[in-house]
Amino acid sequence: MRVLITHNYYLQLDAKQWEAQKPYAPLATLYAAAALRKAGHEVRFHDVQFEASPEHFAAVLDKVKPDAVVLYEDGFNYLTKMCLTNMRDAAYTMIAMAKKVGAEVIISGSDSTDHFEEYLEKGADVIIFGEADETLLKLLEVGSGKSEVSGIAFKKGNEIIQKPRGPVLKDLDSLPFPAYDLLDIKPYQNAWKQHGYFSVNMATTRGCPFKCNWCAKPIYGNRYNSHSAKYIVELMQYMQQFFSFDHIWFADDIFGLKPGWVQEFSDEMKAAKLRIPFKIQSRADLLVVENTVEALASAGCDEVWMGAESGSQKVLDAMDKGTKIEQIKEATVLMKKHGIKPCFFLQFGYPGEDWEDIQATLKMVDEWQPFDIGVSVSYPLPGTKFYENVKSQLIDRANWTDSDELLMMYKGTFSPEFYKKLHRFLHRRFRAAAAKRNFIQTKNLKKAAAFFYHKPLEILEKSRFEKLLEKEL
Repeated sequence: MRVLITHNYYLQLDAKQWEAQKPYAPLATLYAAAALRKAGHEVRFHDVQFEASPEHFAAVLDKVKPDAVVLYEDGFNYLTKMCLTNMRDAAYTMIAMAKKVGAEVIISGSDSTDHFEEYLEKGADVIIFGEADETLLKLLEVGSGKSEVSGIAFKKGNEIIQKPRGPVLKDLDSLPFPAYDLLDIKPYQNAWKQHGYFSVNMATTRGCPFKCNWCAKPIYGNRYNSHSAKYIVELMQYMQQFFSFDHIWFADDIFGLKPGWVQEFSDEMKAAKLRIPFKIQSRADLLVVENTVEALASAGCDEVWMGAESGSQKVLDAMDKGTKIEQIKEATVLMKKHGIKPCFFLQFGYPGEDWEDIQATLKMVDEWQPFDIGVSVSYPLPGTKFYENVKSQLIDRANWTDSDELLMMYKGTFSPEFYKKLHRFLHRRFRAAAAKRNFIQTKNLKKAAAFFYHKPLEILEKSRFEKLLEKEL
């Protein structure tokens, strides 16, 4: 079959990410393109990331004349997991365009899994649930015999047929390398130039076995399967045939959970004489083991984003996080000892969080001085215990429009405006404190200028926040 494979993440429809200019290629889409090609299909890949809107997609369809159009979201990218309505609307437009030219439309992604009925009503022929690699190949093989395929939903007349999910792919090394030869890398390189380096994305695993009750896992679920360290290093070398890069973001939910994997990875990197700085996502309880942190540093780990979430043990327990405040501190100290930059993911507004809990989080950031922070409000997504607890309140809105909206969609302890002002205040306070530390350590005049830029903004945001806090307490 002639297959047009694409995705529906338009960077310009997410103003915050467009301004940041730190784009990553649609990794899962490129894996799927490689698998389709290996199975003998005529594959055309179209990357929409840098286009302003789906308007151009009609011309692509006219040129390719595909038998099937596959909208395959990058399930490794946290931005697609947010199920932003801007991207959903873009998908609906692309579906309509594809149906107009008579193509079969197959969708795989977090949002289409959560809202499969809506996607089918908009004209999609098949929605794939969960891990889609093998399911997609089977769908194209059986043609009209969809009822034989597990893990999909489709319409039969006016009825929606939903098939149970199929087996999980355990041997990740059996996957062909992503089809980087189909990717135009230049727009990505140009976007990263302003940052002084070029970062690419990779994934060593699929899934996460931990059960934080706010975390949605519609694609890879609660299991955890891993590539071998050898496969990942060979993939790096394969990528270097197509473009050079200076940095890697490993997009795993949890990096290096398999016992001994990080040590094996460090050994493979040394054997291949590779030294590429990288950042990962992990948990505090995994980062209190010194030989693991040592191996990460030895392999080239520069930055770790840790799901700290809150400085209150009460809130962590309510989230079923499974970590302790003491572990966050211990992991932070240990990473700094080995030259790794600890970064905190934080979220405010989880049900039951009060002002004392928020103060504990602010204190944690002030005292433990992470290298960077990412701040959000709790975001209920289908398939989670958290969502079930608050879904009766999600009457008007259940998803953000873009990644910067940060709207509280259920009733928290404080007003939505409170959390927006808290977000701005914390960021300003953090930037001012970091700039001050950098100046003290380096005596660099540029660092001093950064402090005098951030400090007045911190004072302004503090004043605004405290006025609102006084009203709400």
